Order: sequence, then C-alpha cells, then structure tokens
Amino acid sequence: MSQVSIAAESRDEFGKGAARRLRRDGKIPGVIYGHGTEPRHVALPGHELMLALKASNVLLELQLDDGTELTLPKSVQRDPVKHTLEHVDLVVVRRGEKVVVEVPVRAAGTPEPGGLLENVLNTLSIEAEATHIPQVIEVSIQGLPIGGSVHAGEIALDEGLTLVTDAEAVVIHYLSPQATSQEEPAVASEAPVAADAEAPAADA
Repeated sequence: MSQVSIAAESRDEFGKGAARRLRRDGKIPGVIYGHGTEPRHVALPGHELMLALKASNVLLELQLDDGTELTLPKSVQRDPVKHTLEHVDLVVVRRGEKVVVEVPVRAAGTPEPGGLLENVLNTLSIEAEATHIPQVIEVSIQGLPIGGSVHAGEIALDEGLTLVTDAEAVVIHYLSPQATSQEEPAVASEAPVAADAEAPAADA
C-alpha cells in the first residue's frame, strides 16, 4: 500500500473565517480522531495532501510537534465546483490493527469477444491490516463468456485480506449487446458507509 509522511501543524482557530485563511495560505484544515483520543485540529500542506490523496486508502504518517501518528483518510470534503480540497477527517490507526476499507476493483484479462463489460461494483469492502491495505484488487475476467458474471466470493484475495462484501454480490457482469439494448436503466441505491469512529464536525 501507499504510505506518505506529511507535516501537520496544530491549530486553535476554527470556523469559516479561519478555514478560509488557511486555504489562502495553501493549507487544508483537518481533524485527527479515534482510539479514544480527543480530536486534534490540524493544518496540512495542501499540495502534498492533494498528491497523497490520489492514491486510494493512503496511509498518512503525520509529523506532529509531539511525535508521529498513523492515520487513514476517513472523509474528504471538496469544493463542489472547483473540486479543490476543503477539509479532511483522519482516523488514527495502529500497526497490526485490522480495519475495514473500500478498495477499488480493476478487471484483468481478456473475456470472450463480442460482449460488453459492466462493473456492477466499483469497490470491494475488505478487512486488512492497517499498514497492508491494497490500492486495487484485480478481478480476473480471462475467458469470461458472454452472459457470465464474477461474484465477490470468486475473487482471489491476497493473504491477510478478508472479504466483507457479500460473497454472492455480482462485481462484474459480461453482457451481450442485445441484452443491454433491451434493459431498463436501473436505479442504484447507495447506503452510507459507517465510520470506525464517530467523526467530529468539520469546519464550515
């Protein structure tokens, strides 16, 4: 997995005005919480944080005044128009600790010709050791016939990973072109993902 060391400054000013001032200075407000500790409000370098967050489930080693803290991004807020970073919630993790995360899936291999590949699920929920979270899970579609599907329980996971997603859930479906033209668009329903710890309120 990806691990990035990044500086974090403590902050004691809150609210919209303080958050805007931080962003003008190229910094992003954040909150560190978890493991029964009091929430810690920090400012993080915007450019370095933006680059780090390009990797899924990146482990951030925060360099604080009183030492280091391992964290995982739990919630990232972005401007709805500019898509710039606004705020980040970080949950404390410990080496050896098991965490449940969403990991992107990627099709690998060549199916039978003539079909259309549909990603029913874009991520899998897995349990992994906090410092060994994969950035992507490859789903083999080698030789997959038209009309075939790959279920979550059929995907080979690396040692140390445990599937949390329902094993019967369809991850990839290989459709025939005729079937796709006859199907009605499905309405997707996305349930919120429960956090491992209760997140404090973010700066507005």
